[in-house]
Amino acid sequence: MAIGATVRRAFGKHERKVSELWRAIFVDLDAWTAAVREWAPGATRILELGCGEGYSTERLAAAFPEAQIDAVDIADNIGRLYQGPRDKVQFRQIFAEELAAQQPGSYDLIILADVIHHVPKAARQSLLKAVRTLLAPGGVLLFKDWARNHTPIYYFGYASDRWLTGDRIEYLTPGEASEMLRSIFGPASLVSGKRIRPWQNNYAFMVQAA
Repeated sequence: MAIGATVRRAFGKHERKVSELWRAIFVDLDAWTAAVREWAPGATRILELGCGEGYSTERLAAAFPEAQIDAVDIADNIGRLYQGPRDKVQFRQIFAEELAAQQPGSYDLIILADVIHHVPKAARQSLLKAVRTLLAPGGVLLFKDWARNHTPIYYFGYASDRWLTGDRIEYLTPGEASEMLRSIFGPASLVSGKRIRPWQNNYAFMVQAA
């Protein structure tokens, strides 16, 4: 178990509150969910890749009450802290490539938020190709990550991810991320971009296969 999970579990019944407060230092999940809703207001079949313990999933379920949400991760703690409705949310421990083979063209909205920096560089193209396969015609990918730069908050975020999760992380600049996305989804695939508060490091793109 990563040191971060061990520390958080030590808070017992206060774990969820402590986790939310810590996460809020880096990203406003309510602002991110509002951006998702703004970009894809009519989504009815949603895939959240890298859902973790279910913080964002819970907000998605509230923002899209009529949608069916599949929340997937490869971690053992998937959905552990989720407290939202269960009837339209399904958690699955599965690789994106496996899911793409099973359910191609199934989703009108796919969310990949703060995940790519955890993915080894050699595996990123495979993941994004799986995302493209999973998208329904006209579907969109909403991609968010933490920008690499030389600010104190960047290094604080890096240390948090590296030492609390135990992963060997590698962040991209927004320019590098946009180039990577265009290489898979097409030169004109980046429809829009946003920064998510409270830090300019939180960048996001709306992607539609061109």
